[in-house]
Amino acid sequence: MLNTKTLLSHLGKDFPKHLAKKYHDYVGLMVGPLPKTISKVVITLDLEYQHQPMLAQLKPDLVITHHPFLYGSKTTLLKKDLRKKTFVEWLQAHHIAVYSIHTNFDEGKGGMNDALAEKLHLLNITPLTNDPMARGGQLPHPMPIDAFASYARTALGVPYGYLIACGKPMVSRVALVGGGGWRSYSIAQAEGYDVFISGDAPHHVRRSVVNDGFNYLELPHEIEEIFLPVMSTYLFKLDPTLVIETPFHQALPTLLYEN
Repeated sequence: MLNTKTLLSHLGKDFPKHLAKKYHDYVGLMVGPLPKTISKVVITLDLEYQHQPMLAQLKPDLVITHHPFLYGSKTTLLKKDLRKKTFVEWLQAHHIAVYSIHTNFDEGKGGMNDALAEKLHLLNITPLTNDPMARGGQLPHPMPIDAFASYARTALGVPYGYLIACGKPMVSRVALVGGGGWRSYSIAQAEGYDVFISGDAPHHVRRSVVNDGFNYLELPHEIEEIFLPVMSTYLFKLDPTLVIETPFHQALPTLLYEN
């Protein structure tokens, strides 16, 4: 069994809450109280209503989510969302604590964006100077932008992406932010990167990328499912006797083709 104080101490050291983006983020204990010791953990990108039957079967001591389970003021949110209020009450009645670790995990060393950069086999991985959450690095060898897009999509495990190829035709220096980090594309361009990877870019941002003459590869937010194996490995290092379950996986939207 893992002592809960030990877990919180390590999380606080490696992914401190002060790294979380204060303008939009909520991290830490969402539903409690935490048990004194933990023997079974469920790890998931999101915790949603339809997960309740599986949680009833698995009976974990703790659920760790990446995206905040309660995104906002708990009191206000549960007044507006009665389904979530009922789910929270069920979790509390079944002594299942929920802990969320979001942008502090994204920015922390060994967290989300380091893991994505390593998955691309980037060399000399480092935070961007003007956005320490983002990561940049060097490809093992230069690639044509179209070939890189295919390589990145395959390496990060998604079947499709959206490429704006308006920058250098050959790319070597790559910057990225998992999820909806599109705001940092201009920082990556200013710091001399050849292409930026992120997701969820609105139309006006895509037009800005075109007008700025840059390369942007938009990949689905679901590339962040790398959170599951990374957090599993992290917890096993703290206590190899833990039972860790990752039963919930994000379904990608269906990509439609017109004949």
